[in-house]
Amino acid sequence: MAIAMNADQRTGTTKGELRQLRLQGKVPGVIYGKQLSNAAQVTVDGKELQSLLRSHPNAVLEINVPSHGKTSVMISEIQRDSLNRQVLHVDFHQINMNENVKANVRIQAEGDSQGVREGGVLQVVMHELEVQCLPNNIPDAVTVDISSLAVGESVLVGDLKLPKGVELSADPEQVVLTILAPQKELTEEEAEDAAVELAEAESRSKEEQLEGVKSL
Repeated sequence: MAIAMNADQRTGTTKGELRQLRLQGKVPGVIYGKQLSNAAQVTVDGKELQSLLRSHPNAVLEINVPSHGKTSVMISEIQRDSLNRQVLHVDFHQINMNENVKANVRIQAEGDSQGVREGGVLQVVMHELEVQCLPNNIPDAVTVDISSLAVGESVLVGDLKLPKGVELSADPEQVVLTILAPQKELTEEEAEDAAVELAEAESRSKEEQLEGVKSL
């Protein structure tokens, strides 16, 4: 179900005008879309946006813009201040509710791992997973049960169980998480091999993760 959000149209585009908007607690943004003749310059409430980013960053939004009416969008890009992480600008991408979209969803590990109980260390390689589905089918998170995971075992993207109607966009051979053996039990050669394997997995993961949402 789409989350309702109000937006005000803006005309200010200079640095000074945008700074004033932010001082008023507003975040400047732009709505792009095939159904819009021109990109809509808007502002949204900063607190409302921050709350949304904490709880439902991949949600489908129904934005009401005075000059354009209501339209379905998703957040495609967020620009933040490099020091205080304040949101400076937000891009919204207009979507068709009947067409698949790509989105990054959070990966959530659940359970008490057998390997961790034995002294192993849980290493999470991927924190997000790219999926494709209809906008209303985007899950809040993809859960993975690690209860039976032993030391030395891993979960791959292809092992994840996705809700009906949700498909993978990522390489099914990518490592999502693994249980490392306790450092004191590793030989120097084994520790080096483990470090190389994780570095390669993390590199593949970063390359596959795309920011934002793309219409198919």
